[in-house]
Amino acid sequence: MILEIVFAAGCFWGVEQNFERIDGVTQVVSGYAGGNYDNPTYDEVLKNKNLKSSGFTSFLKNIGITNDDELTPEQGLINHTEVVKVSYNSDIVSTEKLINNFWEIHDPTQVNGQGNDIGDNYRSALYWTTKDQEAIALSTGQKFQKLLNAKGYGKIVTEIKKLDKFWPAENYHQDYLLKNPNGYCPNHSTGVKFDQTMKKPVVHKLIEPLGGMEILVIEAEDKGSCLYCLQFEKEVTSKYKGSIPLRSAPTSALKGFDLKTPTWATPTIFFIKNAKEVWAKQGYMTPSEFYKALGEFKLGKDSEAFNVAFDDATDGRFCKQYEIFKNTPDGMFIDKLSGRPLFDTRDRFNSKSGWLSFTKPVDGEVYEKADNSFGMKRTEIRSKSSDIHLGHVFNDGPNGKPRYCINATVLEFVAR
Repeated sequence: MILEIVFAAGCFWGVEQNFERIDGVTQVVSGYAGGNYDNPTYDEVLKNKNLKSSGFTSFLKNIGITNDDELTPEQGLINHTEVVKVSYNSDIVSTEKLINNFWEIHDPTQVNGQGNDIGDNYRSALYWTTKDQEAIALSTGQKFQKLLNAKGYGKIVTEIKKLDKFWPAENYHQDYLLKNPNGYCPNHSTGVKFDQTMKKPVVHKLIEPLGGMEILVIEAEDKGSCLYCLQFEKEVTSKYKGSIPLRSAPTSALKGFDLKTPTWATPTIFFIKNAKEVWAKQGYMTPSEFYKALGEFKLGKDSEAFNVAFDDATDGRFCKQYEIFKNTPDGMFIDKLSGRPLFDTRDRFNSKSGWLSFTKPVDGEVYEKADNSFGMKRTEIRSKSSDIHLGHVFNDGPNGKPRYCINATVLEFVAR
């Protein structure tokens, strides 16, 4: 049987994504419910979030209020909250499983908000469409209250009542996290689980400071549950081979770090020096965004290497780094930020130009781009992993081969 139930657990973007992953859920739609005015819009709901009424305050005092008279405000309006309408096949997924999941994914004891999202439009609520759903919501709420109390949490303030009307949100809010790749996965859960007494909790290996420079990527406690974390891992961390250590871990695994930026958003990327946060960014970063920030951290924004890498500058002829690299032993020249191999000494030759010269790059590690700056027509070479500027390629190499003219300051050398 296909049933519907409506949940509010903070910003509907992350809640929508959560329920879409559950087998047996047939559709999840973001929208608005719980208010007493028609045709709400996102702007209206935001505008009204600070308005209060004694009727609204009254239902926060008790879990499971279903008497509509008690919810009628003596004055003013009741604002809608951001919700998701979940349609599900009860033959595949039980109502209890969905409601238990609802309790676990947010903090039902927080009044008018979830995490840093503050306002009555982010309040916790469950709107049922069958009496069976109501009964399960009340009974599981009472069980969850005992579990919360054992962990030091206060009283559940979730609004539980029969659904009056659901208003679908604007189209751009539907599947928002899929449409907006540069976001983050919010985590407002208490960490309390219904089955915590039956199963041993997952204990993550502790991550302690290494000393010096390092990179931390905060990922979801439930590995694989955050699409942005998976995307960042696929595009950045799985390919990173840089000299600054990079580790990924959930917040619960951290020990001994001095972090100022909140870690409830995943991924959150930290640049650390001697255990202290130097820089942080909440949310997904593209590889080019990550490496530019890393360039400032590792190279310094005023350094020659940063200027070459990100402002398309050029090393001076016969610069210091060129003199160091022109006669290295057998080995590889690597991207100074990503650590990926770019050029092999076996393909190096002395062009007498004052810049490192190679007849070819490592396959698949660079790309070409037209460069018409300064009134010239040239072909620029950039690193595929970090997108930093490397130099140019010309057609005057030995024996009819090309000459890759590369800046030494954006490279590091590793002996074979």
